[in-house]
Amino acid sequence: MKDTPITIAIASGKGGTGKTFVATNLAALLAGRGEQVAYLDCDVEEPNGHVFLQPVIEQVKTVGVPVPEVELAKCTFCGKCGEICQYRAIVVIKDSVLVFPELCNGCGGCARVCPEEAISEVPHELGVVDSGSAETIGFVQGRLKVGEARAVPLIREVRGSAPDGGVVFVDAPPGTSCPVIESVKRADFVLLVTEPTPFGLSDLRMTVGMVRTLNLPLAVVVNRADVGDDCVKRYCEDEGIGVLAEIPDDRAVAEAYSCGELAVRALPEYERVFAELNERILEQVRP
Repeated sequence: MKDTPITIAIASGKGGTGKTFVATNLAALLAGRGEQVAYLDCDVEEPNGHVFLQPVIEQVKTVGVPVPEVELAKCTFCGKCGEICQYRAIVVIKDSVLVFPELCNGCGGCARVCPEEAISEVPHELGVVDSGSAETIGFVQGRLKVGEARAVPLIREVRGSAPDGGVVFVDAPPGTSCPVIESVKRADFVLLVTEPTPFGLSDLRMTVGMVRTLNLPLAVVVNRADVGDDCVKRYCEDEGIGVLAEIPDDRAVAEAYSCGELAVRALPEYERVFAELNERILEQVRP
């Protein structure tokens, strides 16, 4: 019987709030204290957790979706394939069939409705999933192929590569779109990283709405907490959302980050900050 891991998703309403900073430091500190830990980088368009965790990649898996290929000698140009496709990835125009692989979601509907069996499916690469380890941390990241827009199937593969048991930190993409939902759904807890500014509050409102729609427990970390105003704190109080940590706008942290160093290793005083944050998160999800 497989052990079910505790999954902690780290998300934010926009890029640059410190989501990866929080996720990598939480993972590194918890692993350093003897816990079984994995880090999944689901920000597949711009994964950067590897910069800080420095993993050894042991396996690279190509991920793709099946797209239609039409044998024109069999085709009667009836148009049924185009009628069933909700994404307009296949279109019949007179005596030709146009296929747009970048729009196809790989459902296979066009092949199933073709009365002449003129449509087969061929693989179309979306990107790769890298798996390995960063010291004692299990590491998985997705890398979306340049020019591809379909991140969800790749994120699904990254999530599916999580090890059994332990604590899994999911570094989600920014925003509230489908890739974010795919990253955080089925998480045991969602930690939202924000900034105490009007823009930070606006994005936080959207991400809170998304997480609540998914009926997932959540809390907030305020990064660069000593800039801006108290709008985020007041919002969290009004909404009954816990603020588990407030991280200051520290030049030393920025310098360590710019050098690809983890704060918990470069700046010993941050061990306590992230240790307490880990404890507060795990209190929410462990019986």
